[in-house]
Amino acid sequence: MAGSQDQLEIRFRLSDDSDIGPKSYSAATSIATLKESVLAQWPKDKDYGPRTVKDLKLISAGKILENNRTVGECQSPLCDLPGGVTTMHVVVQPPSVEKGLALLFTIFTLKVCQKSVFLLYSIYSLKI
Repeated sequence: MAGSQDQLEIRFRLSDDSDIGPKSYSAATSIATLKESVLAQWPKDKDYGPRTVKDLKLISAGKILENNRTVGECQSPLCDLPGGVTTMHVVVQPPSVEKGLALLFTIFTLKVCQKSVFLLYSIYSLKI
């Protein structure tokens, strides 16, 4: 009986409402290992997809799961019923989005700083 409680049936729901799984995983399985499994099982016919594990986020019971945690640590007593199938939502974040946003933020920050410096210089110039 204890062995069956250590195994969890997990289905991964993709953004287009298709699923990977369900498949049985040990409660000691890390979230990073789950991501590797999702990456390996990703449907080849999808137009988009993760290139690396870093492109994936897993969400269960409204929480983003951390790579260093185990499936057992992330179980929700309200959502994960014994003998049931747990659904984890998969979010794919392309790496180019992160870099693009970081670049835009940097450019915006530089523009704001330039305007602030110009404004301070203008105010200082008027007082002289």
